[in-house]
Amino acid sequence: MHSRIGLGEDLHRLVPGRPLILGGVRLEFDRGLAGHSDGDVVLHAIADAMLGAAGLGDIGQRFPDDDEATTGIDSARILADVAGAVAGAGYQIGNIDVVVHAEGPRLAGVRAAMTARIAEVLGVAANLVNIKAKTGEGLDAVGRGEAIACRAIVLLNSR
Repeated sequence: MHSRIGLGEDLHRLVPGRPLILGGVRLEFDRGLAGHSDGDVVLHAIADAMLGAAGLGDIGQRFPDDDEATTGIDSARILADVAGAVAGAGYQIGNIDVVVHAEGPRLAGVRAAMTARIAEVLGVAANLVNIKAKTGEGLDAVGRGEAIACRAIVLLNSR
């Protein structure tokens, strides 16, 4: 058995008139994330990390933002597709570690729901998914409350 590590990052602007979805969970907030899909930076970062670890390119190659067929797509569908490709390449998830950077909303109360939803989409035990939340301390677009960012690292093991 051998292991591979992948890193994924995503950043989207917060805009009025869209729901906020993070980690596959809809949150009550006054703005949502702009994007071709539902804008879920958490699921996008995880998907990119998984693709990178498996050597399968990136999310933009699989789901180009100029493809009208995927406009508004649920990012859980993106993550499920990626999980299938990664399994098809002979890998299984060892663990996932995520850092969400957001000035708001507070994520402490929804972390467990996000973890459960990610584990459900990927078909893994919830203890393989860890989510941490950080603020931007008033710095950059995240700190000014203009955007939400996410970084994820994934360990894949060969089957």
